[in-house]
Amino acid sequence: MGKRLTVQRRGKGSPVFLSPSHNYVGKARQPSMNLPQGKGKITHIVHCAGHTAPLMTIKWENGEEQLTVAPEGVCVQQYVEYNTENKEIGSTHMLKNIPEGTLIYNIEGVPGDGGKFARSGGVFAKVLSRHGSAISIMLPSKKEKLFNENCRATIGIVAGGGRPEKPYLKAGTVYHKLRYSAKLWPVVSGQSQNAVEHPHGGARSSKKNKPDIARRFAPPGAKIGKIRPRRTGRKNR
Repeated sequence: MGKRLTVQRRGKGSPVFLSPSHNYVGKARQPSMNLPQGKGKITHIVHCAGHTAPLMTIKWENGEEQLTVAPEGVCVQQYVEYNTENKEIGSTHMLKNIPEGTLIYNIEGVPGDGGKFARSGGVFAKVLSRHGSAISIMLPSKKEKLFNENCRATIGIVAGGGRPEKPYLKAGTVYHKLRYSAKLWPVVSGQSQNAVEHPHGGARSSKKNKPDIARRFAPPGAKIGKIRPRRTGRKNR
C-alpha cells in the first residue's frame, strides 16, 4: 500500500504542516491609507515567532494603532512621523518623497498593500534613481527593481541583524524555529528513505546511483526531484 509522500502531505494541508499563526502577535503593515499625515509614539517593541525582526506598536495622533517592523535605533516612547518633512529613522513616506541614496525597508509592491519587500531582520534596500513616475530601488539581493512612486517605505535598517550568527547548540532549537515557519525539518534525501515513502527509496540507503530527474510523463506521485532542468552536474570552470 505504501504511504503518502511528504510533498503530498504538505499539499493536503494537515495541521502538522500548517504555520501556527494563532500564536503570532499580528500582521506587520504600513499605516492605513486613511491617515494623511501625522506623528505617532512607539508604545511597545515585541517579539513575534512568525517574524525574524522585532515588531513595534505605534499609536498615532488620531488614536489608530499600527503594528509594523521595527528599525535599528528606535526605543519605546520615541516619536515617528508619517508623510511629513521629517526623514529620520522610523518615519514612513512615499518613495517620491524619499531622497536618493536613502536606506529603506518594508517597501510596498502596490500602493496600499502594507509592505512586501525588505522586511527580514537586518536587511535594507536603497533608493537609486527616478525614471519618470517610477523609482529604482536596489533590493537586499542587489537586484534593481522599479516601484510606483506612490508606494510607501520606512526609512532605516530592519532591526535584528546578526541573527543567523547565533549558534543553535542543539537540534531541538532548530526544530522549534522551523516549526513556527511551517518548514519541515530534518530533511533527508529521497534515496535514504524507504521504498514506501519515496520513489527514490528502497534497496539500501547507500545506493546513490539513481538520477533525481523526474520523467516527463511521470504520475504526480513519482514527479520527484528535478523537473525538466536546463542543466545538471557541476560546472566546468
